[in-house]
Amino acid sequence: MQRQVAAMNERIERVNALVSGLHLAPVDLENLYAKKNNLTPLESVEVFLSEQQRLRTEKQNLIRRRRANLPAEKTLETFDFGFQRSVSKEQMLRLSDMTWVEQAFNICFLGPPGIGKTHLALSLAVQALNLGYAVAFTTLDELIITLKTSQISTASKRRIKILNSASLVIIDEVGFMPLSTIEANLFFGFVSSMSEKTSLIITSNKGFDEWADFLGDATITTAILDRLIHHCEILNMTGNSYRLQHRKTITQ
Repeated sequence: MQRQVAAMNERIERVNALVSGLHLAPVDLENLYAKKNNLTPLESVEVFLSEQQRLRTEKQNLIRRRRANLPAEKTLETFDFGFQRSVSKEQMLRLSDMTWVEQAFNICFLGPPGIGKTHLALSLAVQALNLGYAVAFTTLDELIITLKTSQISTASKRRIKILNSASLVIIDEVGFMPLSTIEANLFFGFVSSMSEKTSLIITSNKGFDEWADFLGDATITTAILDRLIHHCEILNMTGNSYRLQHRKTITQ
């Protein structure tokens, strides 16, 4: 009996060495096969490869989520459609099938602060991740900094690569701060590079008729909007701030 156990342990060590050499995910072979009695050789291979596929999928999901850089994971189930009535749950459920990503369509959530624009954008981002799409999140301020430093910063170069390889990019807080001429041109260049190739979700506290105010140039504004809304679902949201209505104090 001891010889059999020793032989089994040696075999497990050899298999694990092969797994490591092939750059496969480590597997708890002893526990895995303890649950699978009387397997044929072909069945044993199937069990092993199925476990490898599960581990690889799990690792890919973790990598996609890390690269997405979402500030939080939101869902439609946690959104208060009773409070925010300018967009319907049915409309969002239709968008959550994510077929529009395959067509490089864009979505713009427009409206005042605190009404749920970012929540809805993040819920679509999470759904896209769950379906296997590459996603990247950034605020406009962060995007501009990344673009301005991409020639001198390794981290910015890496982030640009992630943004360029994503199927869906969320740009949050567009319009909160005015941009310089150089920054507006960088924003135009980025939107132009995404056009017809990558889906964008934009959240903005400004209506399109106000974009020239923070972009500082009517020509640049027209060029950006021309590329952005050519294939775009525009959701104009209204209402009071959910955060202000449901604020909490330290003593609550």
